[in-house]
Amino acid sequence: MSLTLARLQQLKRQAGAAVPSKPVEVARTPSIDDLRRHLRRRAPDPVLRIASDDRHVPGVEIARGLRLVEARLPFAPPQAWIDGRFDRRDALDAQRLMFFDTETTGLAGGSGTRAFMIGAADWFEGALRVRQLLITTMSGEAAMLDVFRQWLRPDTVLVSYNGKCYDAPLLATRYRLNRMGTPLADLVHVDLLYPTRRRYRGRWENCRLATIERRALNVVREDDLPGSEAPAAWLSYLRGGSAFNLRRVLAHNDRDVATLAELLLHLSRLSAMEMDAVGFEMP
Repeated sequence: MSLTLARLQQLKRQAGAAVPSKPVEVARTPSIDDLRRHLRRRAPDPVLRIASDDRHVPGVEIARGLRLVEARLPFAPPQAWIDGRFDRRDALDAQRLMFFDTETTGLAGGSGTRAFMIGAADWFEGALRVRQLLITTMSGEAAMLDVFRQWLRPDTVLVSYNGKCYDAPLLATRYRLNRMGTPLADLVHVDLLYPTRRRYRGRWENCRLATIERRALNVVREDDLPGSEAPAAWLSYLRGGSAFNLRRVLAHNDRDVATLAELLLHLSRLSAMEMDAVGFEMP
């Protein structure tokens, strides 16, 4: 029968024999050089902060970290009531329409994505009034949401392009996270993506707003910053970078909301002409 090492040592101790103990390792006190090497290995990468002299952003600061940019375009609706049959609706009151579009930190959605800019346009005093809210610090989000809420009335009709699936749910999430009531939930929402698809799907390469704008409205943008570059432009500005691309984001968003107004009238006019030609009457 074999004995284990532990049992053998126990028998030797009982017999009075000395059992060699395991040598104790004495911890070496780290030297200054050791500490320096450790710090170099564990230190996080430094955050690159870009210093720029070009920090001008248009508009006025209406709250801490929130700027308002406003413009008037000489563009009035042709009539007070707009034929809504293009979207299978009754006539739309032009004075109740609110065209809106957001610029966000990403397209994934969810609670980690926020809108850093909200552009809105409405017909006011014979012109298309374009108002843009831009946050220049993270803390300005609540003020931006509150101001946008004040622009909406219970009878406001929202008009967007893919806003039902993206912009409106994203804003609803941000309102909830800021413990504010969601003002968009009960409003009528005309999403121009759907009637546009019904009319132009398969006719052109895609139904992106920029494509429809160019093909159907004959609008060609110059020096337009792609929407995919908007998040980087805003984050660069927050880190102290140039405001040049952020101003281009404002111009891009301004054009987007103006295009929504033009596209609504375009779709309404074509639909009305076609339906009137076949003698269709609104119920």
